[in-house]
Amino acid sequence: GKPSARAAMIKAFITTRVGDMFMLLGIAYLYSITGTLNFRDILYNEEVLHALAATPAVGSFLGLSAAGLIGLLLFMGTVGKSAQWPLHVWLPDAMEGPTPVSAMIHAATMVSAGVYMVIRMFPLLSAGWVEGGALTPTMTVMALIGAFTALFAATIALAQNDIKRVLAYSTISQLGYMIAALGMGAYVAAVFHLITHAFFKALLFLGSGSVIHGMEHGVMHTGKHV
Repeated sequence: GKPSARAAMIKAFITTRVGDMFMLLGIAYLYSITGTLNFRDILYNEEVLHALAATPAVGSFLGLSAAGLIGLLLFMGTVGKSAQWPLHVWLPDAMEGPTPVSAMIHAATMVSAGVYMVIRMFPLLSAGWVEGGALTPTMTVMALIGAFTALFAATIALAQNDIKRVLAYSTISQLGYMIAALGMGAYVAAVFHLITHAFFKALLFLGSGSVIHGMEHGVMHTGKHV
């Protein structure tokens, strides 16, 4: 019954499907090379990871290795799901729902899934990288997009008048920090921030609900005495 909420739902669905399409291509490419999607057979197998890092991508795409191209395609799923630039546009509009639902989306479930996927698939996304050495092209892209999103979204938040949209852009910025850390190989820092963010963002959203409730009652109370 609320046109703005309906439009926000359509926007979220279409935007995340763009990222999902690239992620599906990455999954299909990974399966075509390895013949399996079993985590243990891929992520815990150094021979497979070395082979993926040494094999040129199909068509020698941008000079990437197979692991590099698969990593980029999988990362596009994270860009959509965890609202990184340029697929960040759906998350602020998704705040049309009830505040407790927003707290769950931002803290525990939906937008954290993309970052968790990168953490879980980190051995594949960083295949060919030696700790302390030069970053792989895929990790460089992740670090740049994460760092840019962190600054970009935080700057947009400064100009918002809706408290829930401020927190939504804050979430985009915090997720950018996590992606930047993963791009630089600091996956322990990314995991730590993912867990702490779940707590403080849930509390911020529940606190914003209290503020919104108080403001509405304040306006209604004031209106009675005008």
